[in-house]
Amino acid sequence: MKVLLVNGSPHKEGCTYTALTEIANELERNDVDSEIFWIGTKPVQGCIACGVCKKNPGKCVFDNDPCNELIKKFEEADGIIIGSPVYYASINGALSALLDRVFYADAEKFANKPAAGIVSCRRSGSTVSFDRLNKYFAISKMPIVTSQYWNAVHGNTPEEVKQDLEGLQTMRTLAKNMAWLLKSIQHETEPECEEVMFTNFIR
Repeated sequence: MKVLLVNGSPHKEGCTYTALTEIANELERNDVDSEIFWIGTKPVQGCIACGVCKKNPGKCVFDNDPCNELIKKFEEADGIIIGSPVYYASINGALSALLDRVFYADAEKFANKPAAGIVSCRRSGSTVSFDRLNKYFAISKMPIVTSQYWNAVHGNTPEEVKQDLEGLQTMRTLAKNMAWLLKSIQHETEPECEEVMFTNFIR
């Protein structure tokens, strides 16, 4: 079993990475492999609603940023945890643009994969950002893994994050719950789903 940990911060080894590392270490203690994937700092294309990914499922038309690589990693992972810093009480804009395309292009293949979001902030905006990440999972039929509190760490530097003992414990509890859920569903069959219906309210 393997959990993909997405570092959605422009800082490769900053506060978000520190929280994800705490999760990775706890997953290892629970016999679950993990990989931290950093989205990097190169420009990320926003979705232009061209619909090409619907003709070629699982592949975005733009191939000059991490989108298609991330789609493949999502498909291969058993569980997914996405981390982001808080910017203006929301997630990193580059990460948001990336996830919009990843989930629109291939969400059907992510169904029933346990997932969770985590956020890192200096002071506030954590719960709004946390909710923003969870929206991707909820619309994609992905079980959302919980912890003992909202999944956030506080601090302006990795050293300060390491002083947030409650936040780090929340990360470890999340990892334990992710490992437990993965092991629980390992031999279960996926639930039968109806064909999706769309209702438009303006005719």
